[in-house]
Amino acid sequence: MIWDDALIAKYDLSGPRYTSYPTAPQFDSSINKIALIDRMMAPSDLPLSLYFHIPFCANLCYYCACNKIVTKQYHKATDYVELLGEEMRLRSLMMDNQRQVTQLHFGGGTPTFLSQENIKTLFDYIRQHFNLINDGSQDYSIEIDPREIDREKLALLVTMGINRISLGIQDFDAKVQQSIHRIQSIDLVTNLVKEARELGIQSINFDLIYGLPFQSETAFRKTLDEVIKLSPERISLFNYAHLPERFRSQKRIPEESLPIASEKLSILKMSIQYLVDAGYEYIGMDHFAKPEDSLALAQKTGHLHRNFQGYTTHADTDLVAFGVSGISNLHGVYMQNHVDLTDYKGSIEKGQLAIARGYISHTDDKIRHDVIMSLISQFSLHFDKIENQYNIRFSEYFENELEKLQPMLNDGMLEFIGSQKKTGIQVTGRGRLLIRGICMVFDKYLNGTIKYSKVI
Repeated sequence: MIWDDALIAKYDLSGPRYTSYPTAPQFDSSINKIALIDRMMAPSDLPLSLYFHIPFCANLCYYCACNKIVTKQYHKATDYVELLGEEMRLRSLMMDNQRQVTQLHFGGGTPTFLSQENIKTLFDYIRQHFNLINDGSQDYSIEIDPREIDREKLALLVTMGINRISLGIQDFDAKVQQSIHRIQSIDLVTNLVKEARELGIQSINFDLIYGLPFQSETAFRKTLDEVIKLSPERISLFNYAHLPERFRSQKRIPEESLPIASEKLSILKMSIQYLVDAGYEYIGMDHFAKPEDSLALAQKTGHLHRNFQGYTTHADTDLVAFGVSGISNLHGVYMQNHVDLTDYKGSIEKGQLAIARGYISHTDDKIRHDVIMSLISQFSLHFDKIENQYNIRFSEYFENELEKLQPMLNDGMLEFIGSQKKTGIQVTGRGRLLIRGICMVFDKYLNGTIKYSKVI
């Protein structure tokens, strides 16, 4: 990856993160729900990836843009787990639930808001309705707030098959933590990592955020020093998007406390180089991994993919999501649950799936999906793969898009594969950091009305 200030200034636009295509703004609340369910019931030999959204948080983090419910009333989780159990029962009646679950993820909110009894009950329901595996090949993960976990709860999660955890770190700097209302000490995180290793957790991810209030390049380097000492297998380095008009809690962050654009870029530039020098590989977008990690290995072999959980080694799966706001993707059919808990609960208690909106991909969507996912995951695209699968001539089908790529070609962000005949696209080191901008060329739905985060 090559940092180029001039290119970043030219192409650092706002755009989607492409965890799906079409992206969520295209989902339609007026779509025929019966049509979605019919597609969900279609036979499939693909294994399953299950996602569970746990919306509860004991504390409000001011920067957070997730779908969440802030409460100290832990008993609310008990009722919610029962709703998840009923939703699983309903869905399992409409699909082949004996397919192996190769990937399982708990996100939030704060999944570790659940008590040990909640966790046991939830896994009982999952095993009752789906075919979990526990032979070491599974990728079962959970997002953890270090303030909401102890050794007993972590040991229980391992017993249930969890083998990968993601810790919300954000920044170790005390002033930054105070300004975002998320105070957690280095000692707390260090002890948690130690316990996770002792209990057999195979992979640990740290979530970091740059662009938070009072951050500086010098101070964030100290955070990275602590991160590198703890040696997580993966690191996610996210850009903080300050959108207080959309996310009310962000209004508590004074704009004058935020680093200006040039300072944010300096922090990012330093962080990338620092992590690469420490032995991490830049996977793409905001992700880094150790060379021996499965993400890095998958990218080398062309098996890295992207879904709503970010980069993943599990592509050939049907993603089924449970809980408020969860988004399922079954062979190009997208279904999103109600984002409001009252609406979600009302549907489930009536014996109905909690589908609020959705989208059924047509052929053009699928073509563009495959193009974008190849570029954003592999940083390359081979035309013949698309041509053979969809019976098109790439140069004709994407004539306008190839023309729009010309300035990026001239700027050295990408190059065409093949000297006599163009057979593909290869993103160069200069283009990797701006991959979202390259993918946007193939997105036919962009119209400028939706506010996205900057591509960097």
